[in-house]
Amino acid sequence: MAERKSWLIAVGGFVMPLRTLALAFVLCLMTPAGLFAQEDREGCKDSPLLTRLAGCYISNCSKSDYDAAELTVSTSGDNRTKHVEGKIEKVTYQCSGKSALQVRRNVEQALRTAGYTLDFTGYDVPDHYVTAHRGAQWIGVTAHEMTGECSYDFVAVLAQEMNQEMTASAEAWTAEINKTGRVAVYGIEFDTGKATLKPESEKVLAQVLALLNGQPDWKMKIEGDTDSTGTKAGNQTLSQQRAAAVVAWLVKNGVAPARLIAAGLGDSQPIADNATEEGRARNRRVELVKQ
Repeated sequence: MAERKSWLIAVGGFVMPLRTLALAFVLCLMTPAGLFAQEDREGCKDSPLLTRLAGCYISNCSKSDYDAAELTVSTSGDNRTKHVEGKIEKVTYQCSGKSALQVRRNVEQALRTAGYTLDFTGYDVPDHYVTAHRGAQWIGVTAHEMTGECSYDFVAVLAQEMNQEMTASAEAWTAEINKTGRVAVYGIEFDTGKATLKPESEKVLAQVLALLNGQPDWKMKIEGDTDSTGTKAGNQTLSQQRAAAVVAWLVKNGVAPARLIAAGLGDSQPIADNATEEGRARNRRVELVKQ
């Protein structure tokens, strides 16, 4: 039988058969690159507001000129989140060999150093939370603990008022009420948690006034509806107060009080899914109901 020859080669101070080195090279070529190092999702990058924890990569990201975020401010009780609207940036990181606590402590120190006020920091197993703000800029980080690794969600909200781009039509509302007896009205805005009408509501309220002036025989119930954020009792009270504020504005501008009734329905009449921000936005509304 012919004798096999095994060629040896020195690699990094170690001597190994050439065949072994060749096999290792082939296996390296066959192994997905992601097994050794993960790359950021295409088009995503770190926010300039907070650098990433070393050893993490970006798995997802998104931006919006105007949206809302629920930032954690408590892990107990009914009011666990703070609703903030404005320009939003979101980044999700996946980390190997890191813990959720490690993420939280790093975020706390980084934000303190940058002059942020820490509104909340804590955990509710398996998640850790940090919420902070500096002026109108809000940052929320939620770290999720997993075995041997973790992930964390970064969200930045620059709180600001929405630029109103849509207009309401008294004529369109009149047609809908003639058809169904009611119509949902959006764009009547209030201060957060209050029944104080915001100045930007004037344009929409003026259209409601035009509708009533165009139909002098109509009597109208003004219904206030909320999303499910908060307690049911609190939502009921707030929706009643807001409906009454709309009635008060209409009366102040010439509508006879006998033509109007204010009714607060709280979160009892949702028309969309309260599990999503889009659904909650649809549920926060005023409805005009012909009597």
